[in-house]
Amino acid sequence: MTLFLGLAMVFGLVFGGFMLSGGKLDIVMYALPYEGMMIGGAAIGAFVIANSFSVIKSAIGGVLKVIKGSKWKGKDYEDLLSLMYELTRIYKQQGILALDDHIEKPKESEIFGRYPKILKDHFATELITDSFRMLSMQFDDKFQTEEVISRKIKKHHHEALEAAHAIQTMADGLPAIGIVAAVLGVIKTMSSIDEPPEILGGMIGGALVGTFLGVFLAYCMVQPISGRLKQIEDEDGHFYHVIRDIFVAMVSNHPPNICVEIGRGAIPTRMQPDFYKVEASQRGAAAQ
Repeated sequence: MTLFLGLAMVFGLVFGGFMLSGGKLDIVMYALPYEGMMIGGAAIGAFVIANSFSVIKSAIGGVLKVIKGSKWKGKDYEDLLSLMYELTRIYKQQGILALDDHIEKPKESEIFGRYPKILKDHFATELITDSFRMLSMQFDDKFQTEEVISRKIKKHHHEALEAAHAIQTMADGLPAIGIVAAVLGVIKTMSSIDEPPEILGGMIGGALVGTFLGVFLAYCMVQPISGRLKQIEDEDGHFYHVIRDIFVAMVSNHPPNICVEIGRGAIPTRMQPDFYKVEASQRGAAAQ
């Protein structure tokens, strides 16, 4: 939602200020479709050349992420703590074999089924199940466990940021592409050098729209989208850090409630659930 608010402010203040200062939009509006076709076409074409299909697809999805905002909300973190508490409690009380059905078939698990949004996230589910699989294979050194899980999270985060980096590269190139469009406009103007000054002035103004459009798109639209997408991916990455911290605490032989409290401490402050709310959730899970 902030994307549309920001765009409204950018367009309103930039073009409103231009008109209030005496500027006329007729030349800009006349040249805009042609300059936009050249700049937009070159930018999108270069983007397609520079990136794989998967990155292009992720970039399109990234723009939708910027519109929707972060994937994980406060309620999702509460669900994650409840899920990890249930799994940790079963492991502590009954051993790793009691988790076998839940880990090997999470889609059929009654526990995972209570948290459909987490189950739908392939990486979150895989991170949890793979971590317990390591434990079943006697891989229970807390330092090595933390390192292995951190590497998985780092790899996932690096791949998630590919779209933001690709969009940022497009933003970096847009001012130069705008200059290309402006130079073409100047070439067109020079071929009509025998025209009256008022016509030449309009043609030069139209050519300069290319420079304006390239810089405007780069710094007022594309780069902010890239920056916001990176913020969202960083925010969503905290979700997986909570899983890691809880699991490492469990391997360190802390009781389930302490493991969950350690995980709660890793949640971003604005989405961090209250201690007593988490405790009440744990009592409800224990009663099931």
